[in-house]
Amino acid sequence: MSERDDLLASVANEIRTYRKGDLPEPTPEHVDRWLHQFTPAQQLPFLREFEHVIKQTFFTRKNVKDFLRSLVTNQKLAGDDPSAYWSSANFLNIQQNGQSQKEMLKLFSKCLADECSLDLDNCGEAGGDFIYLDDVMFSGNRVGNDLEPWIVNDAPQSATVHVIVAALHSGGSYLVDKRLKAVIAQSRKKIAVKYWRALEIENRKLYKNSSGVLWPTAAPNVAEVQAYMALPAKFPFEPRQPSAAAIQPFSSEAGRQVLESEFLIAGAKIRAMSENPKQSMRPLGFSPFGVGFGSMIVTYRNCPNNCPLAMWWGDPEATSGALHWYPLLQREGYSSARNIFDDLTL
Repeated sequence: MSERDDLLASVANEIRTYRKGDLPEPTPEHVDRWLHQFTPAQQLPFLREFEHVIKQTFFTRKNVKDFLRSLVTNQKLAGDDPSAYWSSANFLNIQQNGQSQKEMLKLFSKCLADECSLDLDNCGEAGGDFIYLDDVMFSGNRVGNDLEPWIVNDAPQSATVHVIVAALHSGGSYLVDKRLKAVIAQSRKKIAVKYWRALEIENRKLYKNSSGVLWPTAAPNVAEVQAYMALPAKFPFEPRQPSAAAIQPFSSEAGRQVLESEFLIAGAKIRAMSENPKQSMRPLGFSPFGVGFGSMIVTYRNCPNNCPLAMWWGDPEATSGALHWYPLLQREGYSSARNIFDDLTL
């Protein structure tokens, strides 16, 4: 087997549980079909880096469950008597969009039963902490949109809220923290919000040179990219300075640049196929800024639209038009209950 074959098999194996039951299990052939859409000379270096990154950024159901299980008995959260702590904890089920909170509650419920023999439905009492669960925080808007009305209308005069997510982006947690502090001050309530995560990704503009998201150092000299860069923008692209050392989740600066460049080219081409793309539809993922959000975090449930368009955009059956791109991680159907905006956190 060639290096390419080994890498294709490794990527297929890493993402094999993606939307299990909804989609066919990914094969090396599926990954190869997707890969063939990128610049021919760059396909192997791109695949090398992609395989390295996706191994750290793809959250399986087991990864999420292991993290939640560790929190059940985490002394900093649950103290010396986890059973007493969790039986008084109030689990919030207030998500306005999407199904991720329900899924996380289901997983947490199983962990609580295993570790403390508690039934989550019977937990909760006055004076207990409040628990807000979600899978991943991107811009922080979903957490803010859910907790803001709850703080104003339903929260008691004083409380502690624990926001628990498998992964968060530092820009999102910074913005949501600022937003919630302002709401709490206005409400004149005493509410403390704490954040728990298995993985934190740096993506604040101030720290772009040490960011852990796709943040290109330059715009490739490709027609579609240059046309995109020429569009008027409220928040234009600001390039990142190359780093001497590798920054997680990337293997090296050189590998990272191949990933950034190829995803930017492919995303600009996808966007150019759309007749009236939304402003927020950017090559490296939905976002109001620069060339896109640039997240590489994917869960077994869905691929967020804050990831590069080339990872999830398109319809495998399309032969022309805006959806004529073969997706690696096809997002859940545009009109299903858990629709395309399930992870849209703008």
